[in-house]
Amino acid sequence: MILPTKHLQQDKALLKVGADILSELSDGRSASELWESLKRRRAEQALPTLQYDWFVLTLSFLFSINVINLQEGVISRVFQK
Repeated sequence: MILPTKHLQQDKALLKVGADILSELSDGRSASELWESLKRRRAEQALPTLQYDWFVLTLSFLFSINVINLQEGVISRVFQK
């Protein structure tokens, strides 16, 4: 689930989706803004549609490894580039 396997495509692994989310977080965004941006980007790259629950699971994963932070409804990176 975190890493791709023979039963889980690379573009649906939590690490890949997490990397996509982090690339969209140059500045703080709400969850809905981030979701819309990620859906648009995946459509432009002709990647399979990501389900919302998988998106939320990825946010939980990123939060649990202390990569993102949530304050007052705004999601941001813990460490900026």
